Amino acid sequence: MVMGVLQITTENGVRVIKLNRPERLNAINDELSSKLELAIEDASKDDEVRVIILTGSGKGFSSGLDLSEFSKRDPATMTRAMKVDNLGWVGRLALGIVHNDKPVIAAINGIAAGAGFALTLGCDFRFMSESARVTAGYIRRGLNPDAGMTYFLPRLIGPTKANELILTGRDVYAEEAERIGLVNAVYPDEEFHGRVMDFAKGIAEGPPIAMTFSKRLLAASQDSNLETLLKQELSSIRVCFGTEDVKEGIKAFAEKRKPIFKGR
Repeated sequence: MVMGVLQITTENGVRVIKLNRPERLNAINDELSSKLELAIEDASKDDEVRVIILTGSGKGFSSGLDLSEFSKRDPATMTRAMKVDNLGWVGRLALGIVHNDKPVIAAINGIAAGAGFALTLGCDFRFMSESARVTAGYIRRGLNPDAGMTYFLPRLIGPTKANELILTGRDVYAEEAERIGLVNAVYPDEEFHGRVMDFAKGIAEGPPIAMTFSKRLLAASQDSNLETLLKQELSSIRVCFGTEDVKEGIKAFAEKRKPIFKGR
């Protein structure tokens, strides 16, 4: 399905949401941000979807906010709008990814800058093609980060390195990104999409209910104390024990075969 600024496909439980403004390196404007919010929410609710891949068309993942469009606006009007909406699309997208009931994979196929980079940080997995690069970038334009970058980045790579990347706005290439733990893996350009899809299909074969509970627990762990999280874990696993997927998992173990999970 093509929604103009988005290309959406689903195969074997894998929903691919591709930002589709290649002529602008998938820079985010009002239309793209609003449709992306809806696409992420829809994928979370769709029982046919087991995992989501977020990527970009052409040579970029996303170069961030489309400054060529926003530069035409009255700054006073933008300031008033921000006071009314205390999350903005950047905040809603970050929450939509983190609280999505499906694992979300960022397939960074090219430049990911500013809000484009920030969107990858809330994802559950990040993969980069070997020629890709990322940059916080905001500081270069006189801006502070948004879309949760100051929340996610220190938790992913530590405060010292996060301070460096945000306050210098320098580029980070694939080799460094993998070395500092920013991405799960780097793949050759010519194999990139195939390798990411293979990984996604493996995740899609997992038990959907347990996957959703696991993701919710991981999201809660960022700001929960141990006792609270222990109680949430116990409550969730009680539900899991009542599912057909657990029965199938145990049966498959006894029969020494691969389980077939159906999300029931």
